[in-house]
Amino acid sequence: MQHLKPTSKHGTVMAVSMMKDEAPFLLEWVAHHLAVGFTDILVYTNDCSDGTDDMLIRLEDLGLAHHRRNVIPEGVKPQPSAINHAQKEPLVAASDWVILFDADEFLAISHPSGSVEGMLDDTVAQGANGLVITWRIFGSGGVIDWSRAPVTEQYLRAAPPMWNKGWGVKTLFRFDPDYWKLGIHRPSIKNKWLETDFPETVKWLNGSGRPMEEYFKFRGWRSIRRTVGYDWAQMNHYAVKSVDSYAIRKLRGNVNLKADKYNADYWSLQDRNEVEDRTILRHAGDRARIMADLLGDPVLHRLHHDALDRVEARLAEHRETDTYKDLRASLIEASKVPITRVEAKPPQPRDPAKIAALMSRVEQQAHDTPRPELKPPGTPGWAEGEGDPYVDGPIDRSPEMDLQWVENHGIPLPADPRLFAPETLNAVISGRFERRHARNIAGYLSGMDRVLEIGCGVGFVAMRAVQSGAAQVYMAQDTRAGLIAAGREIAERAGLTDSARLKFSDGPLRLRGDGGATARGVAAYLADFRPHALRIGRARDLPPEVLAAQDLSTLRRVILPVLSTPEADRLRAGYGPVLARHGFTETPDRAASGSLQFDRTG
Repeated sequence: MQHLKPTSKHGTVMAVSMMKDEAPFLLEWVAHHLAVGFTDILVYTNDCSDGTDDMLIRLEDLGLAHHRRNVIPEGVKPQPSAINHAQKEPLVAASDWVILFDADEFLAISHPSGSVEGMLDDTVAQGANGLVITWRIFGSGGVIDWSRAPVTEQYLRAAPPMWNKGWGVKTLFRFDPDYWKLGIHRPSIKNKWLETDFPETVKWLNGSGRPMEEYFKFRGWRSIRRTVGYDWAQMNHYAVKSVDSYAIRKLRGNVNLKADKYNADYWSLQDRNEVEDRTILRHAGDRARIMADLLGDPVLHRLHHDALDRVEARLAEHRETDTYKDLRASLIEASKVPITRVEAKPPQPRDPAKIAALMSRVEQQAHDTPRPELKPPGTPGWAEGEGDPYVDGPIDRSPEMDLQWVENHGIPLPADPRLFAPETLNAVISGRFERRHARNIAGYLSGMDRVLEIGCGVGFVAMRAVQSGAAQVYMAQDTRAGLIAAGREIAERAGLTDSARLKFSDGPLRLRGDGGATARGVAAYLADFRPHALRIGRARDLPPEVLAAQDLSTLRRVILPVLSTPEADRLRAGYGPVLARHGFTETPDRAASGSLQFDRTG
């Protein structure tokens, strides 16, 4: 079976893990990581009772993995013990690139190459020697009963990518055993090198191939907003799986010996299902092919199915006990905890005084660096600039979903991934959607009784305006019918049912093949509704050249929401001259509150 083992121009690319009783999932884990391109796999086991160690021994016989017993010294936990053994292991010492991760973690690659090899090609091309890969927390997806289906195909719902409680990392880095001390999340530099050329010799990239910040060379095991990225890779973390699978784990213990790891609080933290993520299915075909080859070996076939039979027999026994029934009920209840109420213990800093001393040189360098150079490039996915807060294309809300509703400025919004882009979903969940515009809309509409908004999305700002009494009548228009349908549902839930005050329209502004349709559509809205104020929610829906041709005689104010200074400058340059010809001038001090405001002079 040597044909299943990848090779790499970068040498030995080693995945190191530690396991206890993972036999039902082991072959999928091995097959997946061979599929994505690891040339070598080393697993430490302790106290296995389900054949995990026997399967690894067979994989070693076949030349596809390496197995070591995790001999645990008294007073040491299993995971640190395995890491200490790996530090001294000749196979690891001889490796060129190393990463440590757990049996419930699967590397998913979005890099164009779809492989570890391609990621390393681009990493090395940038002169970097490490990749810091952030978790994606995958939940149960509502699955309760045990299944033999592959983990990576069965669980496809996860926490929003911008949920910071799920930002633990794993580090793939160029290894030198004399220089580095291994760690489960990231390595640490050995003391004897601290006063030499460290940290200048270390250049790590994040999961989008962007440079990590200097602080991470000294401390931390989590990404922060400025360093998180998933464009190249993410580490899918299946900490819970189904209720049955979770129960089996709790009843057999874990590699970390954490007494509270498998309680309901841990479940509610890890059972996040807010968005669908199918990234890992990119590897499904290769993984299935390799796994089929592995199961073609009669020894692995027997050990794998014996493990499945054993766990199902054990479940059958547990299901008759009150302990299992109580656990199952508590987990199902814990699944209902909304993401806004999930609590997680903050990471504890290690030796803060020592870290401060080690960082003094780097901090001095940072102090001496001109401020613009310190600001990293914007992280993709944060809706910087003119990012649309909604998903691209038509809005399909036909599938039934049990959605969490979160109050944003007094209006409940659904945490619906079919509506909101991933980065926006994070703002909805935290109660901060369009926070600035919602807070300031009353000031922008002072004295304006009738308001028309073009490109309103779900009409959230319109609802805030009507709710606060800032507008007597508000017409909210968007060409995407799905957004308007969602807006009506949200308004009804918020008690804003007076259609004489809040009007929704999905009437088109543009007809295919008819360049004048936009102008005629806007003209109809202006003529029929006769607004006092016009808010242009999306500039592309009503560009300056179309606005220039309109009869704006009923308007006393035009409002253009902005998200950045460059966007404000661009909109000012585009709309300012057009509005000036219609008798409007900008009220300059209003831009500081998040929108450009143009008022009719005289």
